[in-house]
Amino acid sequence: MLFKKILRRVRQLLPPYHGLGIRIMISISFTAVTVTGMFLLCGMLILRFSNATRILQRDTSLRMIEQVNQQMDSYLRNIMQLSDTIYYRVLKESDFSEEIPYEALELLYEENRSKLVSISVFEENGSLVTAAPIYSLKEDVSPGQQEWFVQAMEQIENHHFSTPYVQNLFSYGGEHRWVISMSRYVELNYHGETKRGVLLIDMSFSELGQICRNADLPGGGYFYITDRQGEIIYHPDQQLIYAGISQNNQVKNIPDTDGIHQVKVDGIPYQAVVKTVGYTGWKLVSLIPLKNLANDVDQYRWFGITLLLFIVFSLTFVNMHLSEYISGPLSRLNQAVNELGAGKETVEFREEGCIEVRQLTHSIETMVSTLRHLMDDIIQQEQNKRRLEMDVLQAQINPHFLYNTLDSVIWLTESERYEDATRMVSALGKLFRISLSRGKVIIPLKDELEHARHYLTIQQIRYKDRYEHQISAEPDTENLYTLKLIIQPILENAIYHGLAVMDEDGLITVHAWRDDKNLYIDIQDNGAGMTQETVDQLLDESKPFRKSKGSGIGVRNIHQRIQLAFGTEYGLEFFSEPDEGTLVRARLPILDEQAASAYQKEGGQS
Repeated sequence: MLFKKILRRVRQLLPPYHGLGIRIMISISFTAVTVTGMFLLCGMLILRFSNATRILQRDTSLRMIEQVNQQMDSYLRNIMQLSDTIYYRVLKESDFSEEIPYEALELLYEENRSKLVSISVFEENGSLVTAAPIYSLKEDVSPGQQEWFVQAMEQIENHHFSTPYVQNLFSYGGEHRWVISMSRYVELNYHGETKRGVLLIDMSFSELGQICRNADLPGGGYFYITDRQGEIIYHPDQQLIYAGISQNNQVKNIPDTDGIHQVKVDGIPYQAVVKTVGYTGWKLVSLIPLKNLANDVDQYRWFGITLLLFIVFSLTFVNMHLSEYISGPLSRLNQAVNELGAGKETVEFREEGCIEVRQLTHSIETMVSTLRHLMDDIIQQEQNKRRLEMDVLQAQINPHFLYNTLDSVIWLTESERYEDATRMVSALGKLFRISLSRGKVIIPLKDELEHARHYLTIQQIRYKDRYEHQISAEPDTENLYTLKLIIQPILENAIYHGLAVMDEDGLITVHAWRDDKNLYIDIQDNGAGMTQETVDQLLDESKPFRKSKGSGIGVRNIHQRIQLAFGTEYGLEFFSEPDEGTLVRARLPILDEQAASAYQKEGGQS
């Protein structure tokens, strides 16, 4: 009954059909149905996109603050681990009555100088024992009365972090340095007698601020940090707040509980996300004006309205022509019938309807077939695009490799093999620098070979010269470019698998050469070698993927990277015999500086 009433009401609102041609009736009916449907559909899409945008903005804010929180927590934990290293590996192992371990502190300071301002040790009475780097203690300061010293002596089990302040203990040549101090209680050994003391590590305040500045919040938002008592540790307007030029009303109005809150600061609504930073109890807060977040939603809304109006006008225009197309044959048929009814003897009936239906059917079939081909092409193109745009499996330095290298540096230092330790640290630093390459995927061949040389230098020191290595390149390859980080994983396989069974006389050679069309990089070892069956399985994608020991980047992934970047005619080739060693040959296109630059611009860079 209700449906019939609605249908009756709609018929009353519509104009009467009598006196109207079939073309007008079809046009009005089609337009009314399509416009109503498009209004409903676009309205639902606008609401859906608006809600999805709000959810995305919320998730983005949570993800950003979680990311910054993890970076900050990692940074602070590194400082705490450094303090443990200094205490348990340096201070605990030293007899201060015989020798002050300045060199060990200086080495640790140099390894972390980007994060630190100074490392210093004080006795219970506040007198300075040692510091790295060496600075003179100011005459008018009393370290034993400062808050970081008192906290460390009273709460001996904890690490204590201060708020930012200008370091006033040492003279830095007239320079005033903003620092955040971490202090802890330590015990110092004097001929078997234990004395109480304090370890002080001054962190660079700019390093902490850089973590917050690097995070790109949407809608013009920003991060700031407070301690447990609400005192500002970092704020983008910190200098203005300390100078009294700007007010810190944000800090006063933000809730203490973690999560997403809507607050007002100076009458302006903000979205505030609060996160507690691990051990310290600091509060990490992101503030984004709600007005800026609403701008994105408004853009979707206006875009939807504009699209709706465009579709309505387009459909009205199309419906008018469509009604003419549909009603034409019927009108001519009606004319023929009227002529026949008027008594005309000879009337030509053209079977346009059936012909049109057949043509329409044929056209639809053709269109469907064409659309299917187009969709298959689009799907294939999107798959290739995703494969090319995905992470190109950049071979990052393995944390285990880094840990073992640093552990080796410590062992070499403790064994007074300072020259080897220096070589290893220098090689590691250069290895990192080439690995980063300012984010470039295509780098000079000489840099790739240099990267391999530094890696082999580190491994050669770690494995006590159990093997030799030779790296060379033909003169005509000097100015060529190659895909980054393709040699190191192959070298890892050669060391961990090919040379693992050899105690000495191992040899690894890397040689770059070219012909008229291609660049070749040969990596060869005289290790255990492989059977032909094993060689055939290495690049067979139908076989299960096996992670190699080392960087975790298998040779199959290197092969895939090369082919995704340059085509299936390039990649890796293996030549191996059991007990005879293995030769891995990387085949690459010849790229000079101009071709490499063009490749980066066309999307080769991830």
